[in-house]
Amino acid sequence: MTHVGYLVAGWGIVVGVLGTYAVRLVRRGRALSGRVPEVHRRWLEAPGPAGSEDGRASGA
Repeated sequence: MTHVGYLVAGWGIVVGVLGTYAVRLVRRGRALSGRVPEVHRRWLEAPGPAGSEDGRASGA
């Protein structure tokens, strides 16, 4: 194998592993997000006019 071949193989392996990890991470996150109780899904909803439950102002 030439030097270019080693470079291509090395980068290909790294990109492949990172891409596989990213896909698995997103799939697992989507699967687990369905298990979160509705009262704890605060990131899906905008806080009311008085702010959020934790006392932070809206938009903070």
